[in-house]
Amino acid sequence: MKRIFIFILILFISGFTYISFVIETAIIIEPESKLIIKGTTNINKFNCHFNTSELQKPIPVSFEIKNDKMVFKETELILKNDCFDCGNKNINKDFKSLLKTNSYPQIFIHLKEMQNFNLKDSTSKVLLDMEIAGIFKSYNFPVKIENNKNKLFVTGTLALNISDFNLEPPKKLLGILKVNNIIEIDFQLLFKELSSLKN
Repeated sequence: MKRIFIFILILFISGFTYISFVIETAIIIEPESKLIIKGTTNINKFNCHFNTSELQKPIPVSFEIKNDKMVFKETELILKNDCFDCGNKNINKDFKSLLKTNSYPQIFIHLKEMQNFNLKDSTSKVLLDMEIAGIFKSYNFPVKIENNKNKLFVTGTLALNISDFNLEPPKKLLGILKVNNIIEIDFQLLFKELSSLKN
């Protein structure tokens, strides 16, 4: 079985910079991965952990190598709102209400590009579209990439403003307890390739 991630690393090591070809493959996210939404109130903090065991279905991945970046096509990660656990039944209820779960039960992450891949310091920049409650927003932020026994371990933190998605932070106790608009998505994702095909 071809190991396309290793192949990509070899290309960069070899110094090939003007390359263009399409790769079609499939990956799974290993259950030991972590994805946490972190938020704060004017009083304390809260963390909502995603149950990554729900991500065992293979994810089709198609991308084209263009110079120093990978351009992805129709590659997305779907997160069910119900799979987040904030550690408390009431907080879970508020969290699902915040995301308008009844109307929009899922968060969609559309991967667009991985830019400036640099093997020396194992860092890159990712361009993606985030869809929450039917609203799209684009983000470009750094990630760290490690090759671990033919798997890729990708870590990073994405900060976003929930008001950009027309979401209203809940207020409790007659408005005394308020959730701040800025939240962070902290991810530590271990990817394993299932198959690959070069066109």
